Amino acid sequence: MRDLADLQDEYEFLDADDRYRLLIDLGRGLEDMPEPLKTDATLVRGCSASVWVYPTRRDDGTLHFLADSNAAITKGIIALVLTAVQDRQPADILATDIDAALAPFDLKNQLSSNRTQGIPNMIALIHATAERYA
Repeated sequence: MRDLADLQDEYEFLDADDRYRLLIDLGRGLEDMPEPLKTDATLVRGCSASVWVYPTRRDDGTLHFLADSNAAITKGIIALVLTAVQDRQPADILATDIDAALAPFDLKNQLSSNRTQGIPNMIALIHATAERYA
């Protein structure tokens, strides 16, 4: 997974169409999420597309998230969100202001409201997961 700062540097220099392509490429780069994990329990509520997020805890205590979506842009958005928290300790995730980390991408102005309406729910689910493991 790429570094958020590197992605931001690249994103700033792209036009709108290329930004879409970058998000789609990020989504394609997500680790495959097995179909049996795509259940009602792992579904993120409030997203216009279906988004599933499944947390795992590694031996070192870090949280690793599997995620998928049935929409390419939305899959890219969850990939971008995960870039801010993937493979980090629960306390580090809780201390991360994911909204602030994503602010430079200006997703609300770059994408339609349908595509961005579920981002707060994605972030809330990640924080709730980190709280359970902290």
